[in-house]
Amino acid sequence: MNSIIFRTVSRLLMGLMLLFSLFLLWRGHNEPGGGFIGGLVAAAGLVVYGLADGPKSMRLILRADPGAIALTGLLIAVIAGLMPVVGGSDFLTGLWLFIGATPTDKGLALGTPLLFDIGVYLAVVGGVVGMVIAIEESL
Repeated sequence: MNSIIFRTVSRLLMGLMLLFSLFLLWRGHNEPGGGFIGGLVAAAGLVVYGLADGPKSMRLILRADPGAIALTGLLIAVIAGLMPVVGGSDFLTGLWLFIGATPTDKGLALGTPLLFDIGVYLAVVGGVVGMVIAIEESL
């Protein structure tokens, strides 16, 4: 597209959408949200940027092949699901690590649900952006 206004606004909008997608990702393992919706918001931001500047610039900003990003995310999600199996629990059982825990406060709770959400986030971003790039390059 040849609009300087759209190209300028798309960069700002992409940054805001990526930041909001990270908020949704982080919030999702305790409240509604998570990897899927965060990944869709991030992919939408990247698609807006790609519509303004073209698929080449979208590939440059990703710095990796979208298919590789999706496969990495899928691998991370599967590893998060298999970690409890190694410990003798069921598949996708949540394992938690409490950083800075005291007798009165749990501290920062990090667990396999967040790792699973990160994998889903990457899989969704890679899949959606890969499809959009393929469509744009075929036109």
